[in-house]
Amino acid sequence: MKYTKVAIHSFDYLEPDEFLTSDDIETKLAPVYKRLNLPAGRLELMTGIKSRGLWANGMRPSELSTRAAERVLEKSGINRNEIGLLIHASVCRDFLEPSTASVVHHNLELNEDAMIYDLSNACLGVVNAMAMASNMIELGQIKYALIVSGENGGPLLTQTIEHLNNDETLTRKSIKKYIANLTIGSAAVAYLLCDSSLAPDAPRILGGAVCTDSSANILCQGDGDTTSLMMETDSEELLKHGLELAKKNWTKTKQELSLENKDIDWVVGHQVGTAHETLTMKAMELQDHKTFTTYETLGNTGSSALPITLAKLSEKQKIKKGEKVALLGIGSGLTSIMLGVQW
Repeated sequence: MKYTKVAIHSFDYLEPDEFLTSDDIETKLAPVYKRLNLPAGRLELMTGIKSRGLWANGMRPSELSTRAAERVLEKSGINRNEIGLLIHASVCRDFLEPSTASVVHHNLELNEDAMIYDLSNACLGVVNAMAMASNMIELGQIKYALIVSGENGGPLLTQTIEHLNNDETLTRKSIKKYIANLTIGSAAVAYLLCDSSLAPDAPRILGGAVCTDSSANILCQGDGDTTSLMMETDSEELLKHGLELAKKNWTKTKQELSLENKDIDWVVGHQVGTAHETLTMKAMELQDHKTFTTYETLGNTGSSALPITLAKLSEKQKIKKGEKVALLGIGSGLTSIMLGVQW
């Protein structure tokens, strides 16, 4: 897929007020750590994650997405009636029906002509939504698209801690499938995409490629409860499949955009942890490229992870005009969408 007239007009994000360190979590897990004789400090050592944020368990994703969207709309200065598409793209949703996008649409008082829907694709949601919105902009069907994500990992984190402390059958081996739950954080983002003629100096989405390995759909699964989403993850196998998928899709992306590694100035990937970051960059031979990470302090914030990392990188004004940024999206399932953006 190639785009010639899609720009990232504006973006913003929200971070929680409350953060839990990896040490805090291990303190809460003292009973199971003692029973299984687990060494203190292993959670941060394995993941590289020092802390992760959380909102209260009752915080609705729609409220988080609405707050992030209001910040973007204020920053952009556009008339919200011109928004032709609203996508709510987070893992977390208010309920299964109706769409959480309908709640956000109502909260923002958007135009009745705006198309709305939820796009749920694990941690790939926002990048996936960027591709869908870009298609409509490229076809001239809309001028502006608003993409939002409100991820609250609080329920998953607290319920995982409770489950681990109460499950007397756990062993040092069986506890591994829950470790990924303890890396989950919280964040909200909002991105406004538009026809590039409306923002000629804004970053341009060049296009990208898609690659899916659905044989890996069993490696990370949640139970479908929108208020808890208890997950079990085979992290080792998921990483193995993810590396192969990332390598394959990066090759496809370069071919689609007629790029080589030397043409890329910045690389922004999904924020899982230190092992994923190091091995993925090496698999794509990008280990010597400039990158930026947020997992150390935010944890894995699901679909908000990559976009909040890009926003924070931009905030630091490190990306120079004309530089190319590779967005390396991936989500359990497994599926990958990688996009090229020129600043």
